[in-house]
Formats: sequence, structure tokens, C-alpha cells
Amino acid sequence: MSRMRDNVERWMVHEGSSFEEIKNPENSFQILVKHAGQYGIPVDIFEPKSQEGILVIGAKVVMKNSQISRYLGFNDDEKNRFEQKVSDFCNSIQAISKVITEDGKQKVSVYVVLDDKENINQQTVFDAMDRVSEMHEKTSRFLLKTF
Repeated sequence: MSRMRDNVERWMVHEGSSFEEIKNPENSFQILVKHAGQYGIPVDIFEPKSQEGILVIGAKVVMKNSQISRYLGFNDDEKNRFEQKVSDFCNSIQAISKVITEDGKQKVSVYVVLDDKENINQQTVFDAMDRVSEMHEKTSRFLLKTF
């Protein structure tokens, strides 16, 4: 078990946050915090195996069924334009983003990456969870308004 994982789990317990471990072969560890930030959304916290010492905090915005139907009807060029539009918006709110398919649904993942090993502490993790919660809400509103 990694020191980073021990720290994150201890911080979650200390703050009374409900979480569960997620198995993902790409990550050294991954936990799902069930209610995070001011919007109480599920947030993933993980350390990619390919980037030890980096902590990624992210959330997934599930597209509405009508949006998924529309997206799936796009040709490759239209999908690329849509994904670029989402990426441009997410960049404007300092979020790393990715359009993914998971559980048969289209989702937009928004992430914050903590890569300053010396400064990853309880406060920076909870601040990042709040930022991700805010970015999730802004991205959700963006999709509703523009798509």
C-alpha cells in the first residue's frame, strides 16, 4: 500500500467523508469519495501507475440521454468539433477534460492534477475536491446551454 493512499484515506476518515476503493489496473490506488465539494458529487482520487507521486482528482458529468443520442449521431468530424468545444470550455475554467464512454453512457470527465509532491496535503486535496465539484457544475451547465 502506498504512502499517498494511506494519507488520502486518513484525510477522508478525518473529515468524515464516505469513500470506497475502486479497482483500476492503470492506477496504484483509486478511491471514490461519495459526496464531495459544495455540490455533493462523487469524486475519484487516484495515483496513476505511470506517474507515481501525482494525485489526480476528478469527477464525471453524465450527459443527458438526449445529448447522448445526438452525440452518437455525429460523424467523426462533428464529434471532434464537439470534443474541442468541450475542451476549450474546460481549459477556460482550468480543468483538464476528456469525453469518455463508461457504462454505456457518454460522460465528460473533469480533473485537477496535484503534482507538487511536497505540497500534497489534506488542505490541498480538499481544496482540489471543492474545485472539481465547482468545475463539474460549470461543465454540466455548459452542456445544458450549448448542447
